Amino acid sequence: MGLTGLDIFKQLPKTNCGDCGVPTCLAFAMKLAQKQASLDQCPHVSEDAKQALSGASAPPIKLVTIGAGERKLEAGNETVLFRHEETFYHPTGIAVTADAGLPEAELAARIKAIGDVSFERVGQTLQLDAVALTGEGEAFVKAARLAAEQSAVPLILMNEDPAVMGEALKACAGKKPLIYAATAENVEAMAALAKEHGCPLALRGSDVASLAEVSEKAQAAGATDLILDSGARKPAEVLASETAIRRAALRKRFRPLGFPTIAFAAAEDALEETQQAATYVAKYAGIVVIRNLDAWELLTLVTVRQNVYTDPQKPIQMEEGLYQVGTPDENAPVLVTTNFSLTYFTVEGDVEASRVPAWIVVVDTEGTSVLTAWAAEKFTAEIIAEKVKAFDVGSKVKHRKLVLPGHVAVLSGKLEDELSQEWKVVVGPRESSGIPTFLRTSWQP
Repeated sequence: MGLTGLDIFKQLPKTNCGDCGVPTCLAFAMKLAQKQASLDQCPHVSEDAKQALSGASAPPIKLVTIGAGERKLEAGNETVLFRHEETFYHPTGIAVTADAGLPEAELAARIKAIGDVSFERVGQTLQLDAVALTGEGEAFVKAARLAAEQSAVPLILMNEDPAVMGEALKACAGKKPLIYAATAENVEAMAALAKEHGCPLALRGSDVASLAEVSEKAQAAGATDLILDSGARKPAEVLASETAIRRAALRKRFRPLGFPTIAFAAAEDALEETQQAATYVAKYAGIVVIRNLDAWELLTLVTVRQNVYTDPQKPIQMEEGLYQVGTPDENAPVLVTTNFSLTYFTVEGDVEASRVPAWIVVVDTEGTSVLTAWAAEKFTAEIIAEKVKAFDVGSKVKHRKLVLPGHVAVLSGKLEDELSQEWKVVVGPRESSGIPTFLRTSWQP
């Protein structure tokens, strides 16, 4: 169990000096207990108190880094069970397996393909996060060397023989791979390798209870950056164990389970594998390992991850402004929409589909959709008119026509008045999907 605010207060200097940024030591202790402050903010705390409170100042789920460089993978440091309580911070890493038994050219191509996967969605680039290398013996060591040379993403080395793993680490320890896996049988040897090479270590138990025991042994052996695998492979069992581990870490402050987790989608069928992996992304895997490299499956998973790890209080937004689709000229249509990224990119995609170059006026509505923004009075005639003037839309086109979303047709008359009758407002389709037909058949500059 974690220390309470009063337990922490007993270890503080009780000077109420305010040097920590909090008026009293008791208030600081309460913030420390709630993980809203760190112990180093108090310049007067004694060394004995630091040792006693080191556990209280640590996050309930440790942040573990796999790999190095720009594409390193960070997992952990989550603080809530449910996203609406606060938010989720470190998106689940998605790893794809590569078999060391493949011919060298085929293995190299697969490793490169995993690192090259990239999708663009609502203005964000979505990629995979790791190569999970499987295999045995000398072939595994050779493949680890190849992966270290060619992989653009971090590595997960999956072999339970400490001797083989030790040889593989000599070839790629500089990449800071995740060592998988330490079990009850080999935990001391694997922990020693992790400590020697400064690499994170994955632990696997037969259930949550045995996993906690392996964790305690690994930490006692000097391994500090851990990833947890309960050993469950059936979806219901994985979901139950992931939830139990998360609750133990957050609610009980149970240190042996205070680390991110790894889950494996084990289905043979690609669709079922996707469903399993998507479930584990939502509840609560730090890393999900899959086998298929099909684009449709990968796009599904990175989209699910993006949706789960987008802060619900901070929708993905575009910067307001005047955007162009294609190469619009002075006769091109001018459409108006909000800065909610999903709305904008849907509109942009439908304009592109029409093959009619156009201008799009994007109004800042704090990341809300057209109807939501209108209901909240963030997408009004006054605001739209102000933006049309501020973005100097009139200098881009000869005509004076604005295409307004059909759902807010009620604004058309007031908008023309706000623009001093210099512009005519044309009511466009209610749904973005109607834009291609509208622009091809109804637009007249």
